[in-house]
Amino acid sequence: MAKTDKHENVSIYPFTDAEIDLLMANADECVLMWSTKDGWPVGVTHAFIWHEGKIWVTFTAQRHRAAAIRRDNRVSVNVSSCSYPVADSDLPEGAITFKGRGEFFEDGASKDWFYHALAHKWYPDNPEFVVNLLDSPLRIMLCVTPEKKIMYNKGVADAHLAGTAEESRLGQPLESDAERYQRELEKRGFNN
Repeated sequence: MAKTDKHENVSIYPFTDAEIDLLMANADECVLMWSTKDGWPVGVTHAFIWHEGKIWVTFTAQRHRAAAIRRDNRVSVNVSSCSYPVADSDLPEGAITFKGRGEFFEDGASKDWFYHALAHKWYPDNPEFVVNLLDSPLRIMLCVTPEKKIMYNKGVADAHLAGTAEESRLGQPLESDAERYQRELEKRGFNN
């Protein structure tokens, strides 16, 4: 008989708002995901900026993802603590997938603040190099406004597995863990 374990229910390990901000401000990369015209899910790794609770990335207008997102602006963005530039035990570990909607910007003011913000994040010793590199008439910015977060807070999970997590740190399980988990066990002939 296969072993089943309630610790498979990982949706109960959320981040606090402060932890989300720390993870998002310190992670260097995200994966932007969208659907192609024929329904294939696709993702590309991007440098990003977390600004006022939104995720900003940039690419040039001829990219397939630009046409796909203009056709259907529903996207997902995954950010992992594995993309921290330097390990730091004070930063939260784990990952967040944001489901949201994208909006394009290509005006001068948006380009100016974004280029400088990204340049200072990636190359603080030589930001003008990055600003000049990014400056292109085809460059557009995509701003993703999150509508849902799927979170895995490794610190809370580790504490829970060790029996030391405060109950207040555990979140409500998503439907996949609250209902579908039990149905899947029963379907496979396991009693939990």
